Amino acid sequence: MAEDLEFQAEQVEYTDDNIRKLSDVEHIRTRPGMYIGRLGDGSHAEDGIYVLLKEAIDNSIDEFRMNAGKRIEVDVDEQLRISIRDYGRGIPQGKMIEAVSQLNTGGKYDSKAFKKSVGMNGVGVKAVNFLSSRFEVRSYRDGKVRSACFERGILQSDETKDTEEENGTFIFFEPDETLFLNYKFHDDIVAEMLRNYTYLNSGLIIMHNGRRIASRNGLADLLKDTMSTASLYPIVHIKGEDIEIAFTHANQYGEEYHSFVNGQHTTQGGTHQSAFKEHIAKTLKDFFQKSFEFTDIRNGIVAAVAVNVEEPMFESQTKIKLGSLLMAPEGVSINKYIGDFVHTEVDNFLHKNPDVAEVILEKITSSERERKAMAGVTKLARERAKKANLHNPKLRDCRVHFSDFKNPRKEESSIFITEGDSASGSITKSRDVNTQAVFSLRGKPLNSFGLTKKVVYENEEFNLLQAALDIEDGLDSLRYNKVIVATDADVDGMHIRLLTITFFLQFFPELVRKGHVYILQTPLFRVRNRRTKIKNKAVIKAEDEKLKARNEKQKDFITRYCYSDEERQRAIEELSPDPEITRFKGLGEISPDEFAGFIGPDIRLEQVTLRQEDQVQKLLAYYMGKNTPDRQDFIINNLVIEKDILDEEE
Repeated sequence: MAEDLEFQAEQVEYTDDNIRKLSDVEHIRTRPGMYIGRLGDGSHAEDGIYVLLKEAIDNSIDEFRMNAGKRIEVDVDEQLRISIRDYGRGIPQGKMIEAVSQLNTGGKYDSKAFKKSVGMNGVGVKAVNFLSSRFEVRSYRDGKVRSACFERGILQSDETKDTEEENGTFIFFEPDETLFLNYKFHDDIVAEMLRNYTYLNSGLIIMHNGRRIASRNGLADLLKDTMSTASLYPIVHIKGEDIEIAFTHANQYGEEYHSFVNGQHTTQGGTHQSAFKEHIAKTLKDFFQKSFEFTDIRNGIVAAVAVNVEEPMFESQTKIKLGSLLMAPEGVSINKYIGDFVHTEVDNFLHKNPDVAEVILEKITSSERERKAMAGVTKLARERAKKANLHNPKLRDCRVHFSDFKNPRKEESSIFITEGDSASGSITKSRDVNTQAVFSLRGKPLNSFGLTKKVVYENEEFNLLQAALDIEDGLDSLRYNKVIVATDADVDGMHIRLLTITFFLQFFPELVRKGHVYILQTPLFRVRNRRTKIKNKAVIKAEDEKLKARNEKQKDFITRYCYSDEERQRAIEELSPDPEITRFKGLGEISPDEFAGFIGPDIRLEQVTLRQEDQVQKLLAYYMGKNTPDRQDFIINNLVIEKDILDEEE
């Protein structure tokens, strides 16, 4: 009874005053994640600032697709502000303000004006407007230009004047720095986004800060520009009225796909990508009339598929995954539409090009032989991994996984790959058990360069890591969004880091290519003001907790954690005189209480990326292969002895 009374006392009054209706601007600014996914700072291709850029550009792309304007100019200035100018028809001036500021208002509900458009929901450019500290729009039509300026979605000015400029639309926006903290547009991410637009729209010219981007051969150019290894045969490139595919095989493990709908890069795939994977395997199996496994047929495949449809159904406003209810233009399911096209066109191509068919058959047969050769060890390894999953002493799992598609926190799911039990112990004690898992290596893993995938199953550690990530059959079931390599900042730690990344690049390159692999940055030094020495631990801890909440630039801040020698020097100057300096030699030396701050909201991660020009096999052969004279010369020529630092320590 007492508990019931206590519970009632804690209840908060709930009245009509608690019910409120948000305006369009307030709703998007209060719940931006519903419209643009995560906010981020621009370090990842799916961060919010790139979604804003995409939403603004999509309208210009739709103009091109309606045969109105072949040139788009995209500029990012030094203040990280974006301007986009197209030479299409221009927004109808009478409704221009409504088109950029009222939800569920737009021209793409009318299929006569816009067919097969990616922007269908009347939300995109409004989100750009409402989430920008400043947003400008101009519509040039028939000698008139109407201009409007907004600040955080609120109209500030609106005027119409005469002009001699060509028809089209101009958009300017500056992401709101109060929402996108410390954001930065990364040139390589923007350039890749713009290149994808040109791959999908042959004839389109995009000027990016004065640099010309264009593509003549569509998806064939995409594969040619992005493949990390040489193709075994010329890229097969086939175009239909509303579908385009390109594929080849390479001497690599796994499968690699790029998929698009109406020009939108669906980075998480969807029904169209699944349909292509299914039917390319079926078609090749039927052509060769052999009982091949689909995994053998697709092993080493690199492919791209793009479809154009009316009223696409995406799983969210960010449009990175195509929904399952999409119907193709002919009224058939997307699976049948793609299946019919692939079967007819690829079968015809192979009959006309027997030399290509011969190479494909050889590749499939080679994959089959390798799979059968390690069938026994694979079975034993899977059984071992299955048993380990029930109680794996090397894995301390979390509750939320990236493969939990309906979990709103799945993007936060991560796993730390650590060296030894000491480091994993500190992370395990300080991690978020909901979203952070820990996998402990025994020491230096095997250098897997040049080895076959058989080693993944024969090597217990690699097998358990593969099972923990659940990537044996591809990334569709990947359990963690971020795979974080957490090693000591010494020579051995760097070596373990390289060996782990080599393992991923050798057998699961898509894990890196899709941006899932990171390096944990941990502090090298702790600089503490010596005044803390005269106090007991309880007092120090109490003061630390209070001071952490203060501005870090204040003179009385007790402890600084430094990630570089430059930060150490600044901390020494700030905490003078005579501060205490601790050099962290390993992760195990950092207490769990301290570690919690390094893997919390302010975690510092460095993403492992592959540039467009990177050739994975050449990189691995040079850095992880045999100790060649070229590599020896490179080490000798680039070896730096920090003489000044050594002298200072002496």
